[in-house]
Amino acid sequence: MSEAAVPSSTPASADPGGAAAPDVFAPAMLGPVTLRNRTVKAATFEGRTPHGQVTDELIDYHLAVAEGGIGLTTVAYLTVAPEGRTHREQIVVGPDTEAGLARMTEAIHATGASIAAQVGHAGPVANGRSNGVKALAASRMPSPLSMQMIRSASEADLTRITGAYVAAARTLVRAGFDVLELHMAHSYLISSFLAPGLNKRKDRWGGPLENRARLARQVAKAVREEVGDAAAVTAKVSLGDGFRGGVTTESGLEFAQLLEADGHLDALQMSGGSSLMNPMYLFRGGAPVAEFAASMPAAVRWGMKTPIGRSFMKEYPFEEAYFWDKAVRFREGLTMPLMLLGGINRLDTMQRAMAGGFDFVAMGRAVLREPDLVNRLARSEAVSGVCIHCNRCMPTIYSGTRCPLIPEPAARATV
Repeated sequence: MSEAAVPSSTPASADPGGAAAPDVFAPAMLGPVTLRNRTVKAATFEGRTPHGQVTDELIDYHLAVAEGGIGLTTVAYLTVAPEGRTHREQIVVGPDTEAGLARMTEAIHATGASIAAQVGHAGPVANGRSNGVKALAASRMPSPLSMQMIRSASEADLTRITGAYVAAARTLVRAGFDVLELHMAHSYLISSFLAPGLNKRKDRWGGPLENRARLARQVAKAVREEVGDAAAVTAKVSLGDGFRGGVTTESGLEFAQLLEADGHLDALQMSGGSSLMNPMYLFRGGAPVAEFAASMPAAVRWGMKTPIGRSFMKEYPFEEAYFWDKAVRFREGLTMPLMLLGGINRLDTMQRAMAGGFDFVAMGRAVLREPDLVNRLARSEAVSGVCIHCNRCMPTIYSGTRCPLIPEPAARATV
C-alpha cells in the first residue's frame, strides 16, 4: 500500500490509554533476550555457503547490517536435515557446522547486535535432484524444481524431523545464537501441512486445521522444551500464501492463535507468499523474469518462458508496508509480540508500526541495499531507504545475494 494508505492513526489494537508508542531505536526484550533496538534483518538466503559451511563472506554479509545498526540479524537458511535443503549448498546444522556458526555469532556479538538462526525444513521447496535425496511434503506431488515426485512424509519421517529440530536447536544455542526462528511459511515443510491444497492426507496430520497444525505445534513445543530460556524462540508464519489452496489470512490467524495458546513462542514474524507457488506475493515490485531465467539451467530457462513459467513470476505493484491491513488483523486477534514485515523502508512506517501495537519491524531489501540504513535513520541522517524494489537482487542468491545496483564490497582477508 502507498505511504498515504498506511494508517496515520493508531489502530484499535493499540493502547487505548494513549501511552506513547515505543521508540523503535530503544532496547527491547524478545523473550529472554535484550535487543539493542526493535529492528530485525529478515532472513533472506545469502548464497555464501558453496560447500555448506560458514564462510568469511557469510560473516561479512551479516557484519555489514550489524555494524549498520540492526538490532537482530537473521541467518538464512539453516536446515535440520539433508533433504530439508532447498539445494545442496545450504548449511545443515550439526557437529560439522557448529564451529563455523559459533565463529559467526562471536563476530556479530562484538558489534552489539544480536543474531537469530532461521531453522527449518524446506519440504516441497527442496530440490531433491540437487540434494541427492528426494524431497518430502505433506502429500505426494510433482516437483517443478527437480522434475521428480516429492514423497509424502511418513510417521517415521515426522518423528525423525521433529528430533532433528531439537538437535539443531541444541547445537545453535551452543554456538551462541540468541534467537531461533522456526520457518512455518512459504510452502516449506511445516507450511505444506498447513495448506489444504498441498495437504491431502486422511490421517491425523490432515483434514481440519487442528490436524494440519499438529507438526508445527509439535516442533515448537519440542524446541522450547530443549532450549528453555537459553534463547528466544519465534516463528515465521503466513498472512496469506497467495494461491488457491494455500494458507489464507483467516486460517493463518487461527493457526497463530493456536501457537499463542500453546505458549511456546516469544514472537511471530508475519510473512506471506509461497516459494513454491507464488514467490512474488512476498516481494512485490518488479518481477525479474529475464534475470532469473539467465541464472537457471537450460531446462528451467525454457520452462520459465512458457505460460506456466511466466505465471509463476506474477508481478504485484510495490506499496510501502504492503502487508499492513492483514497484519493489523493479526494484531487485533493476538496478544503476543509481533514483527511487522513487508516493504518497510521509511522511518514514519516504523513509527506507525510501533503506534499500531507491533513490537518489532523486519526489513530485507532495504538493508540489503543500504546495510547502514538503521544507523542513518536513528541519527536523523535519512527518513527512508533508497531501494527501488526492482527485485533484481532475487536471482543473485545463486552467486551471493546482493543489490546489483551497487558494487559488491571486497571480501576481507581470511584470518
